[in-house]
Amino acid sequence: MDQILLVEDVDEIRENTHELLELNDFKVISAENGISALKKLESNKVDLIISDIVMPEMDGFEFIDKLRLNENMKDIPFIFMSASVQENEKRDAINKGINGFIQKPFTEETLLETINKALESN
Repeated sequence: MDQILLVEDVDEIRENTHELLELNDFKVISAENGISALKKLESNKVDLIISDIVMPEMDGFEFIDKLRLNENMKDIPFIFMSASVQENEKRDAINKGINGFIQKPFTEETLLETINKALESN
């Protein structure tokens, strides 16, 4: 069973997405921002990270930058999700080597399809 780290600052979105992932047979660890996510990664091995971009304390871009500097975590497949997708953000995300991009609101089908593609690419 694949384990996913879900990083999202909006409680309702984080809780609903967490539940949806568990219903589809994923183990899920949740964090409310990049700082919390990095702490959880110290003691948990994950197969995939799904992260919002706009978050307090440490946004998604800062989070992926720190993640890619860590030798043990730099190759974890990474998916961004965001409600406001700016072309420059999408371009920056692709340049950082993300494995997928999900625009909020999203369907269960889109979420699962993006996850499966990211896991297969690793």
